[in-house]
Amino acid sequence: MAMATLLLMGGSAVAQDPAPAQPSASVQPAEKSDTTASVAGPDYVIGPEDVLHIAVWKESDLTATLPVRPDGKISLPLLNDVQAAGLTPMQLADSLTEKLKKYVASPRVTVVVSSINSKRIFMVGEVGHAGPLPMLPNMTVLQALSSAGMSQFANTKKIYVMRMQNGKQEKLPVNYRKLVKGEQMEQNYILQPGDTIVVP
Repeated sequence: MAMATLLLMGGSAVAQDPAPAQPSASVQPAEKSDTTASVAGPDYVIGPEDVLHIAVWKESDLTATLPVRPDGKISLPLLNDVQAAGLTPMQLADSLTEKLKKYVASPRVTVVVSSINSKRIFMVGEVGHAGPLPMLPNMTVLQALSSAGMSQFANTKKIYVMRMQNGKQEKLPVNYRKLVKGEQMEQNYILQPGDTIVVP
């Protein structure tokens, strides 16, 4: 513990407080990291109406959360319209990085899919959550049913998937009871965007 020292000045003792301890070098808070969680995997292909969070390191004016327009493009400061649909998040980040080099020194771009709206399926009937459901990559009928849940009145033997094929609606039967027993697994279809699962 530091003791106050006495200085003799002109025959009188003067108390001198110890020099204040030098504060340790203040740690600057790290630049706020992007905490937006991606709802899509790295191989996900961006589509119209998806919502993207685009972060440019140390460039807050260029960081934004914005939807992909129906024409597949997004609008960013400096760059105006940029094609996003048809690219993975990494491909879009690379494209934006290249385009921003004209305006920003060594840009570092991160693209996160914060909401998937381009790939949806629809749940109808005796389900816990009727309506649109985000379609995850390789999502199956069983996965969709477990996400939406079913009511106690659901007729689990007569579920079906309505799918548009070559301009015509097709009805694909699903016997849930057999699927959960590991039977008739060919009915555990891999879903396609726009599929409607009907639970009577």
